[in-house]
Amino acid sequence: MGRGKVFPAKRHRPAIPSQALWLLPPLMKFPSLVPLINESCWKKERLLKRAQAKAEGKTVEVKKPIVVTYGLNHVTYLIEQNKAQPVIITHDVDPIELVVWLAALCRKMEIPYCIVKGKARLGAIVYKKTTSVLCLTTVKNEDKLEFSKILEDIKANFSDKFDEIRRKWGGGIMSSKSQEKTKAKEKVLAKEATQRMS
Repeated sequence: MGRGKVFPAKRHRPAIPSQALWLLPPLMKFPSLVPLINESCWKKERLLKRAQAKAEGKTVEVKKPIVVTYGLNHVTYLIEQNKAQPVIITHDVDPIELVVWLAALCRKMEIPYCIVKGKARLGAIVYKKTTSVLCLTTVKNEDKLEFSKILEDIKANFSDKFDEIRRKWGGGIMSSKSQEKTKAKEKVLAKEATQRMS
């Protein structure tokens, strides 16, 4: 019953700007899959190295580049395969039903996730206008220390606070019109109660 209501309540408590400031710049270090020209260049280089090694009779493992992955379907697949490490979701996805279940899936798979403000902010990381979700699968050895600190902060601020946020359903704030109507109803009820007493 309450599964779908948790994320809308959470999205009103995204990462505070200072947290987003330490979270997003490290992601800028990693190239994204977006520029297909670059991806094809990387692929071409990998294949050339592999072909040269084969021609020389050597067996050389050419590693794929570390990239930021984006796109709802791709990130969902990586979460299901337990390959995504931090999953970053934006709070302003429209319609919200697209990502409502994503936080629950991350929690089920025990993958750290966080919610940040601004699709455009995440889009800038992957050279797109906007993106709703992105993740990393691997990190360079020299960045692992910084990355582990980021993961700890994400877990402390989002994954571990899931139950706390779930208890506070959020929303429930009536508009000014509704507040006036309820005040008027309360006045009528109070007036009737005083008339009954006298």
